[in-house]
Amino acid sequence: MTLLAIDTAASLCAACIYDDKRGERGRSVLDLGKGHAERLMEVIATALDEAGVGYADLDAIAVSVGPGSFTGVRVGVATARGLALALRIPAVGVTTLEAIAAEALLAHPGSAVIAAIDAGRGQVYLQRFAGDGKAVDEPAVLATEAAAALVRDASEGTVLTGSAARMLGGNLAVTSDG
Repeated sequence: MTLLAIDTAASLCAACIYDDKRGERGRSVLDLGKGHAERLMEVIATALDEAGVGYADLDAIAVSVGPGSFTGVRVGVATARGLALALRIPAVGVTTLEAIAAEALLAHPGSAVIAAIDAGRGQVYLQRFAGDGKAVDEPAVLATEAAAALVRDASEGTVLTGSAARMLGGNLAVTSDG
């Protein structure tokens, strides 16, 4: 299966081509802040070129559905939906927190994970995951102090990841500041 993954939920405008037999085959990432709508198709084309595949070779599309920038999420979802309809392939939404947790689980198999993203204005998007990758709770927007308390109460061996990881770190293993 050849998958196009799109992420426009934050400042990055990113596309990746992933093959379930050969792994990642192509990637393009621009750190834009704004302007995802104007650049996303170019980013996708670059990833396809790097992978040596065309739109007709795609079997599915995955797209980040947030949390993140409302406008960025809307651009990514609309693009994924339009491509999926045109290509007659499925499009699947993946939350930003699920994607971050999945990456942490690859590096730390079996560990509990807390995925945390800085939401600005003294808030954090946060979700906890068990060692098997299943969500322990629903994504939440918490005051930074409440998120820090949750992190402090986490069991030893829990991995903290995401853009809010360093500010919430406490005594947990921090895997990413992205």
